[in-house]
Amino acid sequence: MGRLKSDQGQLFYEFRLGDAVPEDHLVRKIDTALDLSWLRSELTPHYSSTGRPSIDPELMIRMLVVGYVFAIRSERLLCREVQVNLAYRWFCRLGIEDAIPDHSAFSRARNERFRDGDVFRRVFERVVERCIASGLVGGEGFAVDASLIQADANKQRSIAGQDWHKDRDPKSASRAVKEYLATLDDTAWGAASDVVPKFVSPSDPAAQCTGAHKGPAFFAYADNYLIDVKFGVIVDVEASRAIRQAEVGAAKTMIERTEERFGLKPERLAADTAYGAAPMLNWLVEEKGIAPHIPVFDRSKRDDGTFSRSDFRYDPTSDVYHCPAGKTLTTTGTLVNGGTTLLYLARKHDCDGCKLRAQCCPKVPFRKIPRDRHEAARDVARSFAGTEAFEQSRR
Repeated sequence: MGRLKSDQGQLFYEFRLGDAVPEDHLVRKIDTALDLSWLRSELTPHYSSTGRPSIDPELMIRMLVVGYVFAIRSERLLCREVQVNLAYRWFCRLGIEDAIPDHSAFSRARNERFRDGDVFRRVFERVVERCIASGLVGGEGFAVDASLIQADANKQRSIAGQDWHKDRDPKSASRAVKEYLATLDDTAWGAASDVVPKFVSPSDPAAQCTGAHKGPAFFAYADNYLIDVKFGVIVDVEASRAIRQAEVGAAKTMIERTEERFGLKPERLAADTAYGAAPMLNWLVEEKGIAPHIPVFDRSKRDDGTFSRSDFRYDPTSDVYHCPAGKTLTTTGTLVNGGTTLLYLARKHDCDGCKLRAQCCPKVPFRKIPRDRHEAARDVARSFAGTEAFEQSRR
C-alpha cells in the first residue's frame, strides 16, 4: 500500500503554473485568441503618474473574462475562485504567490476609471476582429434577440410612473438619474417610447419593471445581441431598456455599427415577432436592403367569425381593396393613428344589400380596412414566410 512521502510541508517547490493547466482547458484556447497588448497604452490617460501603483488593468479584464465565460456572477466569488483555481491564475498572469485584487476594485474601476471610456467595447471588438480574420464570421445572415438582466433595484421602493418626472433638475439628482436624463434622446432609452411606465425605481430610473418571467415583477435591462448565423459568433451587443421599442432601436444601432466598424452588412436578418412591427420591417427593406426573415407582427386576425383583413385582396395598381363579394374599398389618402395608417372604406349601399354582410360588418354600417403606410414592407416579410431560407434562418 502506498502512502504519502511526508506530512511535513516543503520549504521550496519546483513548480511551473502552466504545467498544472491541461492542454485542452478552455482558458488556453481563450488565451490564444485574446490579445490585450494594446490595453495599457490606451488606458494610460485614465491613470495617475503619481501615488501608489494601481492594479494592472489587464489583470482586471482577464479576471472579468473568467467571470463571464465560467458564469461567475459575483465579483466577490470571482476573486475567491481565481485565488484557488490554478487555471484561472495562469490565464490572469498571476503567480502562485501573487495576491488577488479585492472585489471592491472592480466596482471602483467600473464606476470611476472606466465609466467614461469604451475599453470593454474595444476588447469585445478586438475579439470579433480575430473571429472575422479566422473565417468564423460569414456576414451573410444575422440574428438578433434580447435577454433580460435583473437590475439592482428594489421593487418595494418603486414609485408610480406618473409620479416620477424626467424633467426634474439634473443638478439635484443622483448619478443614476443624471445618466438616465442624458440618454433620453437615445432610441434604446427614452426616445424609443413615450409610454409612461407603471413603476419607476428612483435609484435606477432607466431600469424597466417587467413581468416577463411570468412571476413577480422585477426591474431589468435588456441585453441585445447581434449574432452571425454561420457559427453563432456574437458580432455586437447593446444594452437597452427592457421594452420592445427599445430593443428594436438597439437592433438598428447594432446593425449600423457592425456595418461601420467591420464592413459587415447581412443579406438577411432573423428575429422573432417582437421585431416584426411595420417601421422596423420598412427600415430593413427600404433603407438597408436586408431581407427580413421575421414573422410579421399582425393583430388584424379576427376570432369572432367575421372576415379578417387577409380575406380582402389589395390591388397595388389601383390602390384599392376588393372584398370577398367583389366590391371595392377606397381611401381618401388621409393618414390616421398618428400618421401611421390609411383607412379603406366600403360604400354603405354596397354593404346594405350584401349577402355576406353578417360575416363582414354585422354591427357597423360599412366595412373599414386599415392599411399601415409601411404595409409594402410587411408584404415583403410575409413573402419569405414558409420558404426554405426562412425556415433555415429560424432554426
